[in-house]
Amino acid sequence: MMRILITGASGFIGGFLVNQALEQGYSVWAGVRAGSNRANLQDPRLQFIELDYDDVDNLTIQLTAHQQIYGAWDYIIHNAGVTKTLHKEGFYQVNALYTHHLIEALHAAESSPRKFLLMSSLSAFGKGDEQQFTPIALNDTPHPDTAYGKSKLAAERFLMQQTYFPYVILRPTGVYGPGERDYFLAIKSVQSGFNFAVGLIKQRLTFIYVKDLVSVAFLALENEQVVNRSYFVSDGTVYTDKDFARLMQQALAKKWVLNIRIPLRLAWVACYISEGLSWFANKPTALNSDKYLIFKQRNWICDTEPLQKELGFVPDYPLAKGLEESIAWYRKAGWLK
Repeated sequence: MMRILITGASGFIGGFLVNQALEQGYSVWAGVRAGSNRANLQDPRLQFIELDYDDVDNLTIQLTAHQQIYGAWDYIIHNAGVTKTLHKEGFYQVNALYTHHLIEALHAAESSPRKFLLMSSLSAFGKGDEQQFTPIALNDTPHPDTAYGKSKLAAERFLMQQTYFPYVILRPTGVYGPGERDYFLAIKSVQSGFNFAVGLIKQRLTFIYVKDLVSVAFLALENEQVVNRSYFVSDGTVYTDKDFARLMQQALAKKWVLNIRIPLRLAWVACYISEGLSWFANKPTALNSDKYLIFKQRNWICDTEPLQKELGFVPDYPLAKGLEESIAWYRKAGWLK
């Protein structure tokens, strides 16, 4: 039986990765941090490992002990990371430095996998062309402007510079689906009768449903020809922010919605006030100065042709279908009435 480690297993994407690995017959280790919520990790077939990313020597000891008992993992999906943090230095520490520590500890422990998949982000490339709106391409030079994007790019570079094992890097665009919380806030707002868009120029948006992203991850892992490659991941369709609002409204069967466009300057003020309040409360918030730069970006179009040609990926969930399934889940879970 093939062995796989999935880090960040207790998170939104991680839970779907774990379920798919179990369904495909893998022997699955869920990499979690002490205190992680394991409510969605109840399958008795799961095995857990708490990894000490802070100290590379301790991490090496952990991995050596694991390797001596079970052998090395065949595959690793490094999905652990943060999308919001109280201080921006936290992005680099968790998303980049912890990735570096894991890579070095795997090598030191002689536990190199057959393939290592890093879950990165489209944000690692920064904003795209906002004049002609050409797609962001793999041969473009990355120039992230957010602390989050910079930390993801640093993690990618740590992985690309090592020579211990083959790798694949996935850079998904906006990931949504059952249990996701940021897009849920937009859905909840539309259900209440209000849709808020930021900026007078329409955003060009791209999305990937979480189940489709998971399918891509396993296609990339299991295709032996795909090594030392990176891919942008979206469903291949471009939507404006107006399209997104309309599809949410349709999926919610909401007859009337007031659409409000917020000027970028006002959004900037709101993000910085929210960030200041989060420091005062000592609790990270999704609405912050980093998020403002994401709001500001007009072009989120990415080139998915390599994904389609090399992996044969065809999405099962266009945005309308994905939103319908997500909203059904939110209602069943009591998140929406």
